[in-house]
Parts: sequence; C-alpha cells; structure tokens
Amino acid sequence: MSARVLSGKELAATIRSQITEQAAVLRAAGTTPRLAVVTATDDASSAWYVSSLARAAGNVGISCDVVDLGADADIDTIRTELGKLSAQETVHGVILQTPLPPGATLADLATGIDPTKDVDGANPLSLGRLASGLPAYAPATAEAVLALLDHHGIDLAGQHVAVVGRSAVVGKPVAHLLLNRNATVTICHSRTRHLAAITRAADVLVAAIGKPKMITAEYLRPGAIAVDVGTNPTEDGGLVGDIDPDTARTQAAGVTPVPGGVGPVTTALLLAHTVQAAAH
Repeated sequence: MSARVLSGKELAATIRSQITEQAAVLRAAGTTPRLAVVTATDDASSAWYVSSLARAAGNVGISCDVVDLGADADIDTIRTELGKLSAQETVHGVILQTPLPPGATLADLATGIDPTKDVDGANPLSLGRLASGLPAYAPATAEAVLALLDHHGIDLAGQHVAVVGRSAVVGKPVAHLLLNRNATVTICHSRTRHLAAITRAADVLVAAIGKPKMITAEYLRPGAIAVDVGTNPTEDGGLVGDIDPDTARTQAAGVTPVPGGVGPVTTALLLAHTVQAAAH
C-alpha cells in the first residue's frame, strides 16, 4: 500500500487568503488586527517559530508585537505582562510562547490571558468551555488536526480515533473536538499498556507524543489515516514527526507530512482566530 500524502499547505494558503481579505475589511473600518506574543526563553527553535509567526502575520495584514521578557523573567513579571496586554483595547490576541522559565507552567500563567483574546486556547477557562461544547478558541494545533482531515474529505462521524498523547495543548483538546464531531475516541499515553494493539484497532491515529518516529507500521491498521502532530528538531536543523513516514506509508491510506502537514494549518488558524477576535 502506498499512502496518500495529506499535505496542509494548500489548506493553509486558503485560510491565509481568506483572512487577508477579512483583515483588509477591518483595517478599512479603522481596526487593525493585532496579535501579541509573549516570550520568556532563549530557546532557538522557539525564537525561529515566533519570528516566522510574526512574518506570517504581517503577510496577511495583522500587526504582531513580540514581547521578549528574557529567559530569567519571573512568574509575576510574565503574569503581569499578560494582564496588561489583555487589558489593551488595541490588542486582539495574546499568546504565551513556550518553553517557560523553570517553575512556570502554561496552565498557571495562561489564566492571565483574557479568554476573549486567548487565540491559542491556553487559558483553562477556554479548555473548560471547549470540553463543554461552548464557544471558545480551541488550541490551534488541535483544531488544525480536524481542519486537515476535513480538507482531505475524511468523515469523522462514527470513526474510531486513537489519540496518542494527553497534553492540554493537543491531546486533550483534540479528543474533545473529535467527540464533538461524533468520533469514538481513545486517549493513549505513556502508561497505556499494549499501545500498538489499541492503535491498530483505530480508523484514525493522531500522534502527539513528542518522540521522533515512534509510530511505525505495527501501530497502524491497514488503510488507517495517520495524523502526525510531532515537531522534533534534528541535528541538521530539520524536523521529524512522531510517525516514521517510511514504514507508516506501507500500512496507512493517508499520512500527514512533517513538515508541511499540521504545522502550516496551525499557524494559519492562529491568525484566523486573531482576526475573529478583532471582528468581535
């Protein structure tokens, strides 16, 4: 079996085109969509991502402010900055970039982000509303998984989906989104016994575990769809996912690539959320 490559580039381009038009309408009416990204790290990959996000924002007509507090910033400083940005009427979206300084957690600090400006769904209030089926901005990566499946015509209703990973950023929110779409969801994690036996029973596998190429053909049912959320840096500066593409493609009907799969859709949706917040 030769798997179909489920690219996210075309979908991301479509989303960017739509929000470019929407942002232009807002600017013409006197409102420039504005995103604020707070960083408190000297991590090189994080700096690269924030820089690329700022460029992407500028390309679609969104103002993007990067607030670098430094890797030695304390928890109170970060929380205060998030509160200040949330209170500014001209700021429509606020993101706290990870990793964070020792002792700081995203779940704790994200409580300082106004839920109406929480465009990456990091505030526990946003996650609670998402779990309850109420309006909220979902974490963009989790939402990107469903958007990509939709784009490639994969119906989720009644499907068994195995999510490998239980983080509050991807695993848990994507499970809630899948449940809202009438999928049957199994969440697997580091303590799950007989993992491969569970994932082989699934129609769709979502890998979000942060372990390079861990998911091989033995984890996949023939004809399954494999969605790779992993972004693991390599020594040569590249990226690999949590799924081993060479072996997975011998078993799966479709596999998302890394890079070029979930990633570009995630960035586009973050910007889309910012424009939506500005419109409201």
